[in-house]
Amino acid sequence: MQFHHHGYVSGDPRVQPAAGVGLNRPEDLPGEVDVLIVGTGPAGMLAAAQLSRFPNITTRIVERRPGRLAIGQADGIQARSVETFQAFGFAERIIAEAYRITEMAFWKPDPANHANIARAARAVDDEMGISEFPHLIVNQARVLDYFAEYMANAPTRMKPDYGYDFVGLEVARGGDYPVAVTLRHTAGPDEGKDRAVRAKYVVGADGARSKVRQAIGCTMAGDQANHAWGVMDVLAVTDFPDIRTKCAIQAAEGSILLIPREGGHLFRMYVDLGEVDPATHHEVRSTSIEQIIAKANAILHPYTLDVRNVAWHSVYEVGHRLTDRFDDVLPEERGTRTPRVFITGDACHTHSAKAGQGMNVSMQDGFNIAWKLGHVLEGRSPESLLSTYSEERQVVARNLIDFDKEWSTMMAKKPEEFDNPSDLEDFYVRTAEFPAGFMTQYTPSVVTGSANHQELAGGFPVGKRFKSAPVVRVGDTNPLHLGHHATADGRWRIYVFADAALPGTGSAADKLAAWFAASPQSPLAATPPDADPDAWFDLKVIYQQPHTAVDIGAVPAVFKPQVGPFRLTDYEKVYATDPAADIFELRGIDRSGAVVVVRPDQYVANVLPLGAVDELAEFFAPLLAAGQRAEV
Repeated sequence: MQFHHHGYVSGDPRVQPAAGVGLNRPEDLPGEVDVLIVGTGPAGMLAAAQLSRFPNITTRIVERRPGRLAIGQADGIQARSVETFQAFGFAERIIAEAYRITEMAFWKPDPANHANIARAARAVDDEMGISEFPHLIVNQARVLDYFAEYMANAPTRMKPDYGYDFVGLEVARGGDYPVAVTLRHTAGPDEGKDRAVRAKYVVGADGARSKVRQAIGCTMAGDQANHAWGVMDVLAVTDFPDIRTKCAIQAAEGSILLIPREGGHLFRMYVDLGEVDPATHHEVRSTSIEQIIAKANAILHPYTLDVRNVAWHSVYEVGHRLTDRFDDVLPEERGTRTPRVFITGDACHTHSAKAGQGMNVSMQDGFNIAWKLGHVLEGRSPESLLSTYSEERQVVARNLIDFDKEWSTMMAKKPEEFDNPSDLEDFYVRTAEFPAGFMTQYTPSVVTGSANHQELAGGFPVGKRFKSAPVVRVGDTNPLHLGHHATADGRWRIYVFADAALPGTGSAADKLAAWFAASPQSPLAATPPDADPDAWFDLKVIYQQPHTAVDIGAVPAVFKPQVGPFRLTDYEKVYATDPAADIFELRGIDRSGAVVVVRPDQYVANVLPLGAVDELAEFFAPLLAAGQRAEV
């Protein structure tokens, strides 16, 4: 965490100085906004948190509830999401309060007595070490609280506007604020009255029954599995020995997915209620909590479950549905106009809850669209950038639904229906990287390169998330993870992995630094003259030698920018290898060096040789084509 560069800070350094629209932020919802986000679920709150870092963009997020969410339905936090929380500054705090999944136990009918269950196998949750971050369980409401805190501390001083229900919208062809939105007060003295708001862009994060989706004519297609599950968060006394371990339990009476919750006592059970008749499937939703508990006891035999308190429960049928598009541009309009309205999360894709994907994938939807809106509205990028949102995220959602269909089908199978008794645990281990959030790989586009030089950095696949690794910061000799220094501030990251020569010797890295500093083709040249040199592009260098061999004074000045009103030198962009974990070896970086370009949402955008300045300039050129604040 960096601070003091604007002067001495005596309070909480996480509270940034108010700036731009945050200086005199009106309490009441204004009539005109740059971005209106509908819904304070994970996708909406992350999008708002990201946009809160853009001081001159007016973003408001509305919610039909009168206040914060108290009990969330989602609870699984995959490692990719914890990486994202690191960028927003609260990974360590949420890890401390969450339940950590380290193993999963698999229970099946006891071979000696099929009326009983017995533990058949255990599986390590991340035996391949795909992330330095853990797999967590924590209430969705707490995730939203952390994002709310982040945006409240950001320059724009953003906070949700509660008590507004979305009614409808219309998109005009012209005007500064072309999206006319109608909202309705759901609380307070104006309850029932409509409120008109005009916006440049609207993000619908309003759930599976999204009214924003309906307003732009998107259709959900998919199927129901006609299999019902009861879910309950409970406090109970039991003799089941693995009650504090994640379990898949398959018995003659049905199946249970057991998820221990944070706090050491609460746990969640997804209880198999069996097949339902398509003609009368809605009747299953009247299943009582007493019936769910009785079913759970039947499955757990010979163990018993004495439920003392029910925090929440519900009944649902597995369904897999996907929208035809994620924005308001019809297929026949593609290429003729850019989108103005976007949908995210459950508004776009619905699936079972048992793979723990809903909240996690939804947050990446929000991350993807938010930084792009920020860049367009600030004039950093052309409006055409916004068309990449639907192109990128719809593919991810389709892959998710395909995966979840297979997982939820396996969870609903009876033990005797498996070809091999170990099929379920084998699938869990074999596919671990997908639910953890690390199989997303964006295809070539204006924001993702073609991987022509992938062999220079094999451990940073173009289109996939930037997988951090240990380094040592030269200035203060601190060992740390390279990716953990990248905050959700809307900046591109450019990592220069130096060649074998030391700085100041006329090396390839030195020559590249000179180009970054002086060439009009350098992306850094697009940075506004009144902003810090690293305001748009966070340029870092990693040398192959240990930190004791790197002379910080010889490092090119472009890697040590002068920032803030006092033009103080930033020493935190110069790194060396950690002898105990050489990043060049860990990530397959060629010793001739490489440039790894990372998008603001942490995905690798390109890998290039140190001398490929023309290719580097060519990659960034279409992303920097807009020189003015976005206008209609």
